Amino acid sequence: MNSVLFNAIGIGNLDPAILFILLMVLIIVLFVLLIINANKLKKLEKKYNKFMQGKEAKSMEEEISGLFHDNRLIRSENEKNRKDIIDINRRLSRTFQKIGLEKYDAFNQSGGKLSFSLCLLDENDNGFLLNSVHGTDGINYAYSKEIDAGVADVELSNEEKKALEQALDSVNR
Repeated sequence: MNSVLFNAIGIGNLDPAILFILLMVLIIVLFVLLIINANKLKKLEKKYNKFMQGKEAKSMEEEISGLFHDNRLIRSENEKNRKDIIDINRRLSRTFQKIGLEKYDAFNQSGGKLSFSLCLLDENDNGFLLNSVHGTDGINYAYSKEIDAGVADVELSNEEKKALEQALDSVNR
């Protein structure tokens, strides 16, 4: 077979049977690839349909919309919780967190340690020291001393100093 086109591309002397066989092999390969792709597409379509059905036949759009709504609720709750935590921490800084208690016998009686010094401090070491002295006549005397930044505004007795030191060290325990 003599063709101008075949001669132009350099295969003018090629036997047409070889060309026919090559084209048949190419068609078979393309047909096999077509079948493989059709199977892959069918599997993908099954997975897609199963994915889109969801629970109780709800659409995927409704599910995603619900998730966005839940996300908004969670964010607003998170913001509220964050503000509450800041408020709690602000309040907590002003509460008494450090405690020191020293019991003692004010008059060296054998009646026991009925007198005490109680020190209550916040996280900035501000607070008060309460001293209660149990007298020999059965009368109690109580007085307080202000503590500012861990320092008393007046002179402290040994028991009061111990109570203050206990309070200052109580955070480390």
